[in-house]
Amino acid sequence: MEEQFILRVPPAVSERIERLLNDPTSSDDKSLDLSFSDDGRTGSFFIGNDQFSASLLDLPTVVESYKTYDDSALIKTADIGQMIMVTEDGDSVPDTVEYRHGLTPPMRDARRRRFRREPDLNVLIPKFIAFNCYFISHLFVLLLNVMLL
Repeated sequence: MEEQFILRVPPAVSERIERLLNDPTSSDDKSLDLSFSDDGRTGSFFIGNDQFSASLLDLPTVVESYKTYDDSALIKTADIGQMIMVTEDGDSVPDTVEYRHGLTPPMRDARRRRFRREPDLNVLIPKFIAFNCYFISHLFVLLLNVMLL
């Protein structure tokens, strides 16, 4: 399996990348670069001489990636769980490591709407201990009554 990620860029940057890849005689500088800082989650995306901020975010669900060689059979190539979000200077940079929304509109706020919260075990432990103590005390009384007969 390959290692893949989603690259989400603003529309203006998307047009520049498309021109850079499709037009070999383009007058733009033909360099693309992505570098991350020591924390591994924030970094910079360079296209030509322009710099944009980039963040590595975890997606709320795993997205499968497929490719085909003959336009009829699909072959799974990767499970994608991360996205690199490139933002322009005026846009806000996400401050969390997990992206709340999926890639499509139906997956908006997917983590909250589609997955159960994990139970807080600290609340259940005292109830379990109290039930066990109650059960053991009644069992002890029953055994004493049987022994006395």
